[in-house]
Amino acid sequence: MLIARDYLGDDDFVMYLGDNFIVGGINDLVSTFRAERPAAQILLTQVANPQEFGVAELDDGGRVVALEEKPSRPKSDLALVGVYLFTPAIHTAVTELKPSWRGELEITDAIQWLIDEEYRIESTVISGYWKDTGNVTDMLEVNRLVLESLEPEVSGSVDRASQLIGRVVVEKGAVVRGSRIVGPAIIGAGTEVSASYIGPFTSIAKDCRIIDSEIEYSIVLPRASISGVRRIEASLIGHDVEVTPAPHTPRAHRLVLGDHSKVQISS
Repeated sequence: MLIARDYLGDDDFVMYLGDNFIVGGINDLVSTFRAERPAAQILLTQVANPQEFGVAELDDGGRVVALEEKPSRPKSDLALVGVYLFTPAIHTAVTELKPSWRGELEITDAIQWLIDEEYRIESTVISGYWKDTGNVTDMLEVNRLVLESLEPEVSGSVDRASQLIGRVVVEKGAVVRGSRIVGPAIIGAGTEVSASYIGPFTSIAKDCRIIDSEIEYSIVLPRASISGVRRIEASLIGHDVEVTPAPHTPRAHRLVLGDHSKVQISS
């Protein structure tokens, strides 16, 4: 926020941490914030492990009275969702921050400063789906959830030797040749898929190359290349990654077998 101060100027703004996912978005929340304009609007959700999050304490009237980052003894089970709406008052709060016990400048401390200075802080407890996608498993789960609502659409090129089964999106500029794609799945703009199998719950971003390979239940980020690989699943492939087969090397088995043994060795 300190880095963005000059850019933000005196505007109200949303700080949306990129590893958070909320079904339905935040349009309604933004509209309410614009109409009522508290110094800060925070989102809360009940969690089973509040010690791993920033935690809010509310009074009997539902007003936020205290925030604490990753407390060893949480005072509630209401965790802060990583979406915050602020007026420029937050900039003053940030300049007053000191490093926490974790050695970090905490956004929870900045909001606590606003509370202590008697600024108005509003909170909304969300009951719908929310996910803090802090690891690959969580990201794949959110990807699956998003693809569940996918509507089929083909704006790119798909040849007659290819099969699209179920809810598949092929974006403009994408090319699919001699491949089988089973939805829900999305093929990003400018991506080439050739002689490959793309399985359900797979998102291929723009400008990727998937050649003679199989991939399912995975996320492939822009400009990645996967060629000649069988079989990838439950994976996250980053930007500009190249995945190819390992070179063939001689294989040998060393055996010490007793009398009358029977052994099966796959070739």
